[in-house]
Amino acid sequence: MRSIPGCTSIALVALFMAPLATAASSVEVEFKNPEKFSDASLDSPGYERGADAYVMKELRSYIQKLGERYLPAGQQLQIEIRNIDLAGRYEPWRLNAYQVRFMRDITWPSIDLHYVLKQNGQIVSQADARVMDQLYLQRPGRANRSDRLYSEKAMLSDWFHRQFAGQHQTGLN
Repeated sequence: MRSIPGCTSIALVALFMAPLATAASSVEVEFKNPEKFSDASLDSPGYERGADAYVMKELRSYIQKLGERYLPAGQQLQIEIRNIDLAGRYEPWRLNAYQVRFMRDITWPSIDLHYVLKQNGQIVSQADARVMDQLYLQRPGRANRSDRLYSEKAMLSDWFHRQFAGQHQTGLN
């Protein structure tokens, strides 16, 4: 059983946190025509176009976490992803490795997007961007990562830092 001062403390914390929650930054991510994306599937090796649900879910979640980390409270970011080309390529002609994505210097990841950044409903900035990482194979720690979208997430993290880093920055898990 909690004491009355303990319950009062919890109520006060909740009362003071409510305005912070309403003023928090938000990120909306939309995938425009994902069935036409160049290479956004980890489920279908070969030459098939389109995005799979796993890739879209993971990237949406990661972009929203980046927004929490880099955007000041009260800002809203809308991102429309127009194309995804994941790092590496499947090489279906390799008989025993047709489900293996081969990483080469010329198969870097890229994401084409349009973003709109708003503060209190007013547009602060908007632009089209091609986010890419031609040096993705040289990232330290890459060999020890089990995340299938490590290169794309690292690339997006760098872009967010360059584009939106400012006053507000918290840790990213």
